[in-house]
Amino acid sequence: MPLPPLSDLGSHEVTNQPGAPADLDLWATDAPFRDHVARSGADTAPLMRLGAELGREEWRDKARAANRNAPELRLFDRAGRRLDEVAFHPAYHDFLTLGLEAGYAARAWSRAPGGHATHAGIVYLMSQVEPGVCCPMTMSYAAVPALAADEALEALWAPRLTAAAYDPAIAPVTQKRAATMGMAMTEKQGGSDLRATMTRAEKADGAWRLTGHKWFCSAPMSDGFLTLAQAPGGLTCFVVPRWTEEGRNAIRLQRLKDKLGNRANASAEIEYAGARAHRLGEEGDGVRTIIRMVHHTRLDTAIAPAGLMRAGLAEALRWCSGRTAFQRSLIDAPLMQTVLADIALDVEGALALGFRVAQAFDGKTAEARAFARIGVALAKYLANKRCPTVLAEAMETLGGTGYVEDTPLPMLYREAPLNGIWEGSGNVICLDILRTLARDPEAKAALDAELDGARGADRRYDAALEAMRARWPVPPSEGEARAFAERAASLLTAAVLAQRAPAAVSESWCASRLGQGDRGLTPGSAGGIDAAAILARLT
Repeated sequence: MPLPPLSDLGSHEVTNQPGAPADLDLWATDAPFRDHVARSGADTAPLMRLGAELGREEWRDKARAANRNAPELRLFDRAGRRLDEVAFHPAYHDFLTLGLEAGYAARAWSRAPGGHATHAGIVYLMSQVEPGVCCPMTMSYAAVPALAADEALEALWAPRLTAAAYDPAIAPVTQKRAATMGMAMTEKQGGSDLRATMTRAEKADGAWRLTGHKWFCSAPMSDGFLTLAQAPGGLTCFVVPRWTEEGRNAIRLQRLKDKLGNRANASAEIEYAGARAHRLGEEGDGVRTIIRMVHHTRLDTAIAPAGLMRAGLAEALRWCSGRTAFQRSLIDAPLMQTVLADIALDVEGALALGFRVAQAFDGKTAEARAFARIGVALAKYLANKRCPTVLAEAMETLGGTGYVEDTPLPMLYREAPLNGIWEGSGNVICLDILRTLARDPEAKAALDAELDGARGADRRYDAALEAMRARWPVPPSEGEARAFAERAASLLTAAVLAQRAPAAVSESWCASRLGQGDRGLTPGSAGGIDAAAILARLT
C-alpha cells in the first residue's frame, strides 16, 4: 500500500482539501445509471464488471497519460519511404483493448437481448474516464449495419468488427482476428452538404480507385474507412481498406488536426491518391447507404454527453462533500445544493432519454424503429446543448482547483462540445428532425404515442404538451427549428422520466423545465427542484 502524501509542509499544513479519489466503482456509485440500465433491458453483468474496472485509479492515470502524450504523425521512415502512420501512447491501446473486449463494438450485434442498451452503457462508462478512445470503437460498432448492403464485404468485415478483441497490427484485414472501421466523409467545400463531395471514383483492376481529399478522417489508423465519392452513377459509398494484400493502400496522411479536445485520439486530413476501394451499395445510393452508420453513431453521441456530465458531477459532489466554507460543509449549503441538484437533473434526463432510445434500437417492431429514428435526434440535440453548461458549473464548483489539469474537469470541458458537432451539428440535427416529422408519418406517430403516454402524471407536463401542439400544429418553419427541438426533447425526457425515475426527479424536471417561465439561464436559478431528494439519490 503506498504511503500517504505529507500534509505538514513546514510553512503550512494542508487542511480542508478533499483527497484524490482512490479506486472507485462507477457502477456501484451511480444509482440513476443502474436504474435506467435495468429498465432498458441491458445486460447488467458486463456493465458491472466494466464499471468496477474503469473506476480504478490505474485507469485515471492512463487517461492522463493518453491525453498528455498526443498521437504522433509518422509520414516517412528514416530512409524517406512513406509510412503514413500514427503512433499512439500505450495507454491509448490499453483503453481500446479494454473497451473492445468488453463488447463496445460487438454487444449490439451478438443477438443477445438488450444489445444496443448494453452498448450504450459501455459508451457511458468509457466516456467518464477517457472519451477520446470512443471514436474508433463507435465507428466500428456503427459500420456493421451499413455493411449489409454487400454480402461479400459484410462477410469479410463484420466478423472482425464484432470480434470483441483489439488487433492493432498493420496488416490486411484478411490476416487479422479483429478490425476497426473509421469514416472519411467531410470535404472542405461541403461540410454537412455531402452532395458537394468532389472525391472521384473510377473502376480499375476489378475494384475502384479513389482520388480526392477528405478534410476529416476520424481514427486514421483504422483498418478500413467508409467514405463517399462521385462515381459515374452518382454519389456512392465505398469501403477503403487501410492495408491491402499488395501492401499499403494509397491513403496519404496530410496532417493531424490540432484539436481543442479529444486529444488521445487522432483526426487527420487525408488524400486518396488512387486508393483501392470496394463499392458498398448501388452507384448513386451513397448517402442512403452510409446513413445507416450515421444513425448508429448518433446513438453514441446522445449517450456520451451523459457520461461526460456524470463524471463532472461526480467530481463536484466529491469536492463539496469533503470541503467546508464559512463554517459549514459545502454540500450542506442550500445554494450549492440547488446548483448540484439542477445539473444532476440534466445528467438524469440525458441518461433516461438516451437509454430509452437505445431500447428502441433493440426493438424488433416497426414502431420501435420509427421511434429510434426521431428519438435519437432529439436526445442528441438536448444532451449536447446541456453538456458544456453542466461541466462549466461542475468546474466552477471546485473553483481554481477545477481549472487546472490535476483534475479531469479541463479534459471533460474540452470534450463537451464534440458530440454536438460530430455526426450533425445542432442545426443539421434540427433540420433532420423537421424532415423526419414531415416525411416519416411512422416516426411522428411513434413520438406522439410516447408523449401522449405520459399524460395525466403531471399537470405541468399536460399543459406544456398542449402549448407545444397549439404553437406548432404542424412541423415549424426552419427558423423555429431549434425552439421546437428543445421543447420536444424536454417533453420527451419528461415523458420518459415519468415512467422510469422516482417521483421527485420527474416532478422536479417538469417544474424546472416545463413549468411557468421554464428554467433560468443558469443552473440553480430554476424553481421547483427537490434538491434534497435528488442529492440523496446520488450520495
